[in-house]
Amino acid sequence: MAGLKELRTRIESIKSTQKITSAMKMVAASKFRRAQLTLDKSELFQAMLIKQIKNVLFELKSEEQEKGISFLLPSTLVQPKNPQTYVLFVLSSDRGLCGSYNSQIAKEAKRRIEELKNKGKNVFVFCYGKKGSTALSRMGVKDIVETFPTVIKKHLTYEEALSFLHDVWDRKEHYHADVCEIVYSDFLSGLTRTLVSKQVFPYDIVLDESDVGVNRVGNAYYGYLPDKLELLRKLSNLYMRTAMFEILINSQASEHAARMTSMDNANRNARDMISSLTFKYNTLRQSAITTELTEIVAGAEAM
Repeated sequence: MAGLKELRTRIESIKSTQKITSAMKMVAASKFRRAQLTLDKSELFQAMLIKQIKNVLFELKSEEQEKGISFLLPSTLVQPKNPQTYVLFVLSSDRGLCGSYNSQIAKEAKRRIEELKNKGKNVFVFCYGKKGSTALSRMGVKDIVETFPTVIKKHLTYEEALSFLHDVWDRKEHYHADVCEIVYSDFLSGLTRTLVSKQVFPYDIVLDESDVGVNRVGNAYYGYLPDKLELLRKLSNLYMRTAMFEILINSQASEHAARMTSMDNANRNARDMISSLTFKYNTLRQSAITTELTEIVAGAEAM
C-alpha cells in the first residue's frame, strides 16, 4: 500500500504542475498573438521604407555616373573598407522555461565571435538578457563586457526601441567600432525561427536595380523636396529607428513562441506521465485487491 500512496502523491504533484504549465502556455499565447500582430504591421512599413531608400540611392548613383561626381552619403549607409573593431549585442531573455531559445542564441553569438576573432578582429560583446550571458559564460566566451536586463519589459514600445538604439550608438562611439551587429532570433512562424547576426551600423542595404523604380507615378514624373541627400538622411534616420523596433519585436515574438511551444510540450509530457502512472496505480491496486480476496477465501476455507 506504501507504493500506492507514493503513486497517488506523484500523480497529484504532476497534475498541479500541469495546471501551472497550462496557465503559462495561455499567457505566452496571448503575448505572442499581440507581438505577431505588431510584427505584421511593422514589416509592411519597413519594406516600403527600404524601397524608398533604394530609389533615392539608385538615382544618386545614376547622377554620379552621368556627371562624374561623388556624393557624401550618410555615415549610417557607408560601408567601412576594412573594419577592425566590432561591437556585438546579444538579445536573449531574463527568464527560462522557453526550451532551447536562449542556448541557440548563445551558440550563434559564440559562432559569430569566433568567426570574427579568427579574422583578427577586435570584438566587444554586450548581452541584453541574463540567460544569454549565462549560457555564453558556460561556453567559455570571455569577451562579454557587460550584461543588462532584457530590453523588453512587457509589450514592446517605440520608446524602448529608441532607448536601445541610443545604447547601441553610444557604445559604438565609445569603442570606436567600425561595425555593430545584433544577434537575435528572427521570427518566421509559431514553430520556426532563425538565428541572425544582423549588421545595424552601418546598415547593410544591398542596392538591387531590379527592386528600384523610376521617379514616376503613372505617366507623371516627380522631383525631390528637399534634395536627394537631405531626403536620404531623413529616410536613413527613420530607417534606423524602425529597423531597431523590428529587430526587438522579432526577438519578442520568438521568445513568446518558444515559451508557448515549450509549455505545450510540458503539458503533453505531463498527460503521458499521468496516464502511465495511473495505469501503474490501477495495476498495483487491482493486484492488492486480488491478494486480499485470496487471503479472505483461504481463511474461510481453513475454518
